[in-house]
Amino acid sequence: MSFPALVEPADELTIDEVRRYSRHLIIPDVGMAGQKRLKNAKVLVIGAGGLGSPALLYLAAAGVGTIGIAEFDEVDESNLQRQVIHGQSDIGRSKAESARDSILEINPLVNVVLHEGRLDNDNVLSVFEGYDLILDGTDNFATRYMVNDAAYFLKIPYVWGSIYRFDGQASVFWPHAVDTEGNSAEAPCYRCLYPEPPPPGMVPSCAEGGVLGVLCAAIGSIQVNEGIKLLAGIGDPLVGKLMIYDALEMEYRKLKVRKDPNCALCGDNPTVTGLIDYDSFCGAVSTEAADAAAGSTISVHDLAAMLKQREDGESDFLLVDVREPNEFEINRIPGAVLIPKGDFLNGSALEQLPSDKQIVLHCKSGVRSAECLAIVKGAGYDNAVHVGGGVVAWVNQIDPSQPSY
Repeated sequence: MSFPALVEPADELTIDEVRRYSRHLIIPDVGMAGQKRLKNAKVLVIGAGGLGSPALLYLAAAGVGTIGIAEFDEVDESNLQRQVIHGQSDIGRSKAESARDSILEINPLVNVVLHEGRLDNDNVLSVFEGYDLILDGTDNFATRYMVNDAAYFLKIPYVWGSIYRFDGQASVFWPHAVDTEGNSAEAPCYRCLYPEPPPPGMVPSCAEGGVLGVLCAAIGSIQVNEGIKLLAGIGDPLVGKLMIYDALEMEYRKLKVRKDPNCALCGDNPTVTGLIDYDSFCGAVSTEAADAAAGSTISVHDLAAMLKQREDGESDFLLVDVREPNEFEINRIPGAVLIPKGDFLNGSALEQLPSDKQIVLHCKSGVRSAECLAIVKGAGYDNAVHVGGGVVAWVNQIDPSQPSY
């Protein structure tokens, strides 16, 4: 299905722009008119991380006239494996500023606008307003739902991408789309595909589960490709379609995604008519985990003291690391035994727990260990606790000689 171009062409291209974009200009489908549209376009990229990095670079190289960057974080060394817009000298800098400098090095002819505050219900609509297209590079469900809803209320197309380990997905959500004949495309929104977020703790983030660095380039480039098609009014965009990429099998699949008439946002009888509490909607941890962790969370300093007491023979407990084996190889808290979260979920972990010792659980940051704590307490280990902040806090506050990830 074809759609009208999102933006009108700019009045002209300068001689420098003609030289720079000449390989676009000789493509019949793009040509002078298409490049002028790109020059006139305003695209907001959410996040300057794994997906945002390649997306920002290629939007700039393509000649998109105004590029917005919504990013509040700083560059960390662990980012450099995939966030190619940043370099070694950028560690500790604002990601937004680092990304801006890289963009202007690629193409000084574009205008870069920074939005360095965290997006929330109070500012998301004002930040989005005035942009022709939203390209989402976030990695958490709460922000995705907020971005989808805000884009819907402002009638802005939303180019979405998702990555995890070796798998990627991309789509264009644009319920207000009309085709070149003026007919409604009956296109879905993100909620049509995912009406409810997954249960808390069931889908690890990239920080917990990892991601192949080059996968970011594959999906981020597809997002830019879709954006260019929408801005210039060419090709058949991924409106109403979900592209799935398996990097291990080198397989692309494309699925039809239909508008859900019962969608809470864009359906026939919507119940979401304004921005909602997205953190509550998605939940960081399940209610059971939150209840279990209440009053049963210790700090890494508490744990260090407990380990010293155990070493002196003054107490005894079992310290359990619920991360995956490959994470256990990166760093660990001394004296911990590895029992992955999956063993708690299938019940086999309970067979390995002594009944005469206190159980102390930890993971990378505290989310997985809280989920396991709920299971352990449900099995009768009432004095079990978990370590808030996990091994990340241990490395940062107790043993900085170990690597972080």
